[in-house]
Amino acid sequence: MASTIRVRAIMGGDTTEVQALVQHPMDSGFVKDSAGTLIPPHHIEVVEFEHAGKTVFTALWGPAVSKDPYVKFSFKGAQKGDDLTVSWVDNKGESDSLVAKDSIAARIVASGLGEERCFAQ
Repeated sequence: MASTIRVRAIMGGDTTEVQALVQHPMDSGFVKDSAGTLIPPHHIEVVEFEHAGKTVFTALWGPAVSKDPYVKFSFKGAQKGDDLTVSWVDNKGESDSLVAKDSIAARIVASGLGEERCFAQ
């Protein structure tokens, strides 16, 4: 099965900017289906990003987060070619994780060539 996580990490100086998209229904439990029955709650509760064995970002979510959530944050201490681990757990105990191998890419600013980008999915 394909991962529900897509992640991109780009270095600029000593800071790495991470962007991630998680495919998940994020049902609140307050919406009805076409038959008028409430759709039970099904949402991510914890999202965690790790670099070099250390947690660099944790999000505690609930039913108010929209479907297929997007996360963007920055952290310091990464090197080009480093791995980044992303994982989530939802209120039903389902989970997914992704180790983005060699996911940290360097931003090429001085040459004017734009950016080198790595996507993991």
